[in-house]
Amino acid sequence: MAGRILIVDDDPIQRRLLEEALRRFGYAPDSVDGGPAALAYLGEPRGSDIDLVILDLVMPELDGMAVLERLARAGFDRPVIVQTARGGIDTVVGAMRAGAFDFIVKPVNHERLQVAVQNALKVTALEGEIQRLKKTVAGTLTFRDLVTRSPAMERVIRLGEKAAVSMIPILIEGESGVGKEMIARAIQGTSDRRSRPFVTVNCGAIPDNLVESTLFGHEKGAFTGAVDKHVGKFQEAHTGTLFLDEVGELPLDIQVKLLRAIQEGEIDPVGARRPAKVDLRIISATNRNMIDLVKEGRFREDLYYRLNVFPIHVPPLRERREDIPDLTRHFIARFAAEEGKRKVTGLRADALDLLTSYHWPGNIRQLENTIFRAVVLSDGDVLTVDEFPQIAAQVGHASARRRVEDPLGQTSPSSGAPSGVPDDGMIGKAITGSPFAGGESRSLFADAALPRASTPVAAAPVPMSPMIGTAIGRNGTDPAPFGFLRSLADDGHIRSLNSLEEDMIRLAIEHYGGRMAEVARRLGIGRSTLYRKLREYGLDGGDAEDTVAAE
Repeated sequence: MAGRILIVDDDPIQRRLLEEALRRFGYAPDSVDGGPAALAYLGEPRGSDIDLVILDLVMPELDGMAVLERLARAGFDRPVIVQTARGGIDTVVGAMRAGAFDFIVKPVNHERLQVAVQNALKVTALEGEIQRLKKTVAGTLTFRDLVTRSPAMERVIRLGEKAAVSMIPILIEGESGVGKEMIARAIQGTSDRRSRPFVTVNCGAIPDNLVESTLFGHEKGAFTGAVDKHVGKFQEAHTGTLFLDEVGELPLDIQVKLLRAIQEGEIDPVGARRPAKVDLRIISATNRNMIDLVKEGRFREDLYYRLNVFPIHVPPLRERREDIPDLTRHFIARFAAEEGKRKVTGLRADALDLLTSYHWPGNIRQLENTIFRAVVLSDGDVLTVDEFPQIAAQVGHASARRRVEDPLGQTSPSSGAPSGVPDDGMIGKAITGSPFAGGESRSLFADAALPRASTPVAAAPVPMSPMIGTAIGRNGTDPAPFGFLRSLADDGHIRSLNSLEEDMIRLAIEHYGGRMAEVARRLGIGRSTLYRKLREYGLDGGDAEDTVAAE
């Protein structure tokens, strides 16, 4: 997933190793060089975007335990994974008591790192979902509980917070599926009517002959079939909030009674001898152009101006694409728990790129249903492009377009291999100059063992194998045996020896988990020579000489 992770470590080599591993897993890492820098970072506005912290326990000036204690005092609510070269039980217990979610031991095992990060983010997402559900049921959901970081939603939230402190009628406008009801619930949860009834009415889903009794109620015997007294939605929402969804679909005769209810604060149940007083707030919503309905004579102008005192427009999902990663993570955690697919913990980077590039005409509701289907069909621990065939077909992604007719992952005719083969959970990085559709080149090495096929590589699913380089031909589609570095540059010419040497050093550091003595021995050079080359290639931020003595 595209979760943002802060790495706190005074060792530049370890920071770089963790950054590359986390990018390979599909996360967005950032790093700082010590405890004071971490506290400063998390205290800034950008710190609110961090989803998880990986914290080294042994650091000069301010160690990891001190950082944990200060974060706890500040009310930091995101998970912290500690790392240490000392795996003693006392160290681990102390860190967990101080608030750490999990721990990893240096040199870091990449599989262990991936599992720890996945578990931390998944548990956090589930806890957030549970809190949201509790607040929704209790009527205390607030704008802070909404899953968004989009600037386009900032205006919506500002308007909602202003409207919440008054009784002003609100009309929420926006396309179907953008989350108008959640905005209405957040307005109520922020107002002095929090914890009071929140009653929803879909005005377009009620038969015309039942609209009046549904909204205003009826007395026993008021009409044929009225064998009991019925309390309408207005009375159900007494002292709370009545949310009229798709208000533009109300029949004209009901609009007259609704106008009177708003003006007088009382309703006339069908068959009742006297009106009933109601104390409630009305929030309306529509996906229609209400002015057009007024001009066409399908909606009363006086009622429109009564409802539209404080309009709030909710932008469609295509105008706030930065919300897609967080919403996707939220839905994956929720549906994985609901459907018993607890091993589904994330999303491949190329699949996230696919979802982000789609225009989502059904907005958040469509995204929710798409993730639901993908989680149900998935056989692996991460969702891939193959779980989104309909989306891929519309976006034009080659590798999944063929699966529109084959959602269960049957044999692909072009490759002869199962098209839904799950990888090992690692996020594959695209090779520089490779034909992966939508891939992002994050490293000079490939994590993929490319299969030989008559079709382009992007058209076939690729089993991932971490830390194995691949040689490719001039056109980027002719794979060579495992273990080779890429011999040709993007322009088709042979790469320089310095470039190959830099890649070999990177590969060795990754392969031997950052154990620099072992790296130097396997490369056949001294450690001083290795650190000199690291400085030459800019692989250590210029601080490598400080690490020689430490080893």
